[in-house]
Amino acid sequence: MIDLSTTYLGLKLKNPLVASASPLSEKLDRARRLEDSGVSAIVMYSLFEEQVIRESLELDRYLSQGTHTYAEAITYLPDIGRYSLGPEAYVENVYRLKQATAIPIIGSLNGVSTGGWIQYAQQIEQAGADAIELNIYYLPVDPNLTSAELEDNYVTLVRDLRSQVSIPIAVKLSPFFTSMPNMARKLVEAGANGLVLFNRFYQPDFDLDELEVVPNLQLSTSAELRLPLRWIALLYGRVQTDYALTSGVHTSIDMLKALMAGASVTMVASEFLKNGVERAKEMLDDMLSWMEENEYESVTQMKGSMSAQAVAQPNAFKRTNYMKVLSSYNG
Repeated sequence: MIDLSTTYLGLKLKNPLVASASPLSEKLDRARRLEDSGVSAIVMYSLFEEQVIRESLELDRYLSQGTHTYAEAITYLPDIGRYSLGPEAYVENVYRLKQATAIPIIGSLNGVSTGGWIQYAQQIEQAGADAIELNIYYLPVDPNLTSAELEDNYVTLVRDLRSQVSIPIAVKLSPFFTSMPNMARKLVEAGANGLVLFNRFYQPDFDLDELEVVPNLQLSTSAELRLPLRWIALLYGRVQTDYALTSGVHTSIDMLKALMAGASVTMVASEFLKNGVERAKEMLDDMLSWMEENEYESVTQMKGSMSAQAVAQPNAFKRTNYMKVLSSYNG
């Protein structure tokens, strides 16, 4: 019998299909549907650093009503829209999801600075979360901020978070680092138990009728799989940690590629949002059929089998293959 089980962040999972952070985890009924469809774990929607700051400022406003100490600083914070639940409500939701399901629940923190807000990680742990995913989502625009300073801030943030909790920590990264292997190593040394590749920065658009900059959410496609696939294949075996591939996982073939690159799990949101959570069962069934047809007995057997250290031509992942790819195009 084919064994789909895998281990991620020290958690024994029944299969490598994990629901990544999305609005699907906001409601208990949807979380149960995800579990019933076969996902092995759920990453909660994120608690943003800005939410904690906003709540703190609102409390300060009420406490200092009638004084001149408050200067409407809250108006400088971004409008967080549907993610309006405060930190206490978020912690309560972690507890409720944990009670309502039998699969691991991974809390998600989204922030870039150290400070009091990461103390909520302790509350998320106390609510029953099996792990925490730290989503580092930051767009540096200050020309005086160096890459070294920013990377040091990230490492310090992971180290500070590690000091707050005993449960495993995964760090969700963007691909925009000068030296991804070095950054990965430093984050693991700071206390990360796993790396999630990659975060998707949502790019704004221009409304030419209203002359406004507007949000523009585009769900992923399988074409986006190649970037995290390449980096996991390059990092696997070089930086010893667990890898989760996210962005671009829509089919069983996408899942298989991710595992062969070296990922312990694949994370899915866009496919579920687009075509329903029932797609999880279809993807797992298709994966089983492929493994049976190709005589694979387990996920462990295929994991890392096409990483850079395992393939006959590792240069296919590197710059040395660049000219060959360009010259191969026949328009």
